[in-house]
Amino acid sequence: MNEVNAVSEPNVLIVDGANVVGSVPDGWWRDRRGAAERLRDRLAERDEGEEIVLVVEGAARGVESVPGVRVESASGSGDDLIVELAAAACAEHGGCVVVTADRELRERVRAHGARCVGPRAVSGPGDRR
Repeated sequence: MNEVNAVSEPNVLIVDGANVVGSVPDGWWRDRRGAAERLRDRLAERDEGEEIVLVVEGAARGVESVPGVRVESASGSGDDLIVELAAAACAEHGGCVVVTADRELRERVRAHGARCVGPRAVSGPGDRR
């Protein structure tokens, strides 16, 4: 069992888009929206039986949802939206998994019952340079 599937069904995976994209030094800063779209597309290829929510902010706002991945654009702080979504998922489903390496955000979502994993949990082998 991989660490993302450690939450009982239905699984809800909330991805901190800025944090995950920023974890790979591949030139994402030149095209933040394009980097978020590539992440969304990689997430859509997952077949883990989970509901996936990708949170984007800043220059990546406006990235469209695709089958298998709901994209939420933060009008303000992406972290605040992630906390809101995690709290709702934990209340409704009894838990969720948040993908981020941000320590403060991890503390905030854990207070609502979320589990946390790092960006490598959703990165493919070709993503590490």
